[in-house]
Amino acid sequence: MDNANPHDPDASDEASGDRRRISRKGLLKAALVASAAPLLAGGGVALARDAATGNGPLAPTPECDDGDDTTPPQMEGPYFKPNSPRRTSLVTPSTPGVPLTVSGYVFGRACRPISGALLDFWQADTNGAYDMAQFAFRGHQFTGADGSFRLTTIVPGLYPGRTRHIHVKAQAPGGRILTTQLYFPNEPRNNTDALFDPELLMNVHNVGNGRQGSFDFVLDVAQTPGPTDPPTEPGTSWAAGTSYRAGDRVTYGGVAYRCLQAHQAVSGWEPPNVPALWERG
Repeated sequence: MDNANPHDPDASDEASGDRRRISRKGLLKAALVASAAPLLAGGGVALARDAATGNGPLAPTPECDDGDDTTPPQMEGPYFKPNSPRRTSLVTPSTPGVPLTVSGYVFGRACRPISGALLDFWQADTNGAYDMAQFAFRGHQFTGADGSFRLTTIVPGLYPGRTRHIHVKAQAPGGRILTTQLYFPNEPRNNTDALFDPELLMNVHNVGNGRQGSFDFVLDVAQTPGPTDPPTEPGTSWAAGTSYRAGDRVTYGGVAYRCLQAHQAVSGWEPPNVPALWERG
């Protein structure tokens, strides 16, 4: 990683065997794997952001998302290389393979976003090979103020003994390193890969000639909910056809939102669907 990394280089990887209970989200994901159900945008497995906004299928608990532990760790494997370049895209227009974008958020245990969190990704190319000489398909980035990240890459290829996966190290500023792997739904090798964990499945759907995935990391970082700035008053319910100004506050689905840009609301632009127009809180 480059010198822009503010995190503690001596932080140790989290132990991988101390939280192996079956969670509710794990059971949901396992059921989806067994049924080979497609994971569509806005559907599929629960994401931590659902609990952060109160829209999840299960009531939030003191830990983030739908009652699970923090994102489970997995082994680093033999192909990690330190000092990856800082970048959000691992490809060029001529890179062979199926285009893939992976986006999501990094939260702490109280479902509050973590800004400046480090995410270091590495993966195989479309033929299932890792570049150990240079830094192809390797790169790190930092989450934005809202805890978001976005990675542009390709769908990794297969190699003997493993299903498709993407490696990642995640670290809150000054925190411990979480080493884990992300998986793709509906992969036949998910059933035979000894490392596969359904709690690490991404939501994935097809878009044009490529694919889009989403995943929210929940790090073992203690957080306490704090007041919004400025303090909010209960807003009116969001309604299509209403003209909103920047700073206006509404509720939708029992969640409070603040308008970021003046606009006239139309059906399909509900606050959870347009983060460019509405901010939670």
